[in-house]
Amino acid sequence: MKKNIIESDKQGWKVTLVGAVINGFLIVLKLLSGIFGNSQALIVDAVHSVSDLFTDAVVLFGLKTSRKPPDEEHHFGHGRLETLAAATVGLILLVTALYLGIKALLNIYRQTEYHPSALALVGAFVSIALKEAVYRYTVRVGRRTKSQLLIANAWHHRSDALSSVAVLLGVLGTLINPKWYILDSFAALLVSFFIIKVGLSVLGSTVRELSDAAPHPETLNKIKQCALGVTGVIDTHDLRVRTSRGLLLVEIHIVVDGCLSVIEGHKIAKIVEQCLLEEVEALDRVIIHVDPLEYWKNKEPKIN
Repeated sequence: MKKNIIESDKQGWKVTLVGAVINGFLIVLKLLSGIFGNSQALIVDAVHSVSDLFTDAVVLFGLKTSRKPPDEEHHFGHGRLETLAAATVGLILLVTALYLGIKALLNIYRQTEYHPSALALVGAFVSIALKEAVYRYTVRVGRRTKSQLLIANAWHHRSDALSSVAVLLGVLGTLINPKWYILDSFAALLVSFFIIKVGLSVLGSTVRELSDAAPHPETLNKIKQCALGVTGVIDTHDLRVRTSRGLLLVEIHIVVDGCLSVIEGHKIAKIVEQCLLEEVEALDRVIIHVDPLEYWKNKEPKIN
């Protein structure tokens, strides 16, 4: 297990560093293409890439700190730090989107003219190709290592690719007909909507995790059915599940025959634990309480 975690960390660092290098290259490329190609949308897109580079630094920090083992002050480890880092990524996306959107709206209102050249078109096309490749690479590693932070960063890359698509269309439209110069500003506005959507999605998932929201009912039912399928388990109750670093933390009570010995009850609990670890995807830790049937039958309801 420890070996797998170390390998996941290496993969996470590698894919994030690759993304950071490409982001650095694209900042220079899009900024120069926007300035010399006279495209406001591409310059705005370069600002988006600056936020990407900062986000990569947040991701690297989150990957490093969240994998620290439990200590005297953090009995359950540091997994929530990765969730906080992912939330930071979402906030950066939203702030960036608001900046881009307001700037584009002002240019549309003022009828600011931008007449991009073919150089801007080349810059946008290169950006799309590179960022889509980085998105696919990052999301694949994120899903394989079950890292919510890497998946959030992958969508940050995808939002940059989509924004460059909008820029490409805006620049292309202006080149076809110079009277459509306003398309460049509308492309910049469209970019902001893409980023807002992704930012809200990332924040939504992190808020659910930080508020200890339960997973999908199908996951809860799968956990219950897995436990009930073990010989000796009569019933289950008080199932509680929360998420940390994209992994499930489960607490469940199983009801067994009260005449069983402590050793026999413990063996049943270990079989349930093994079943859950094998059958339930992204399960990190499970705590199983064993209740005797006789106690469970006679337990009186609490009086408020």
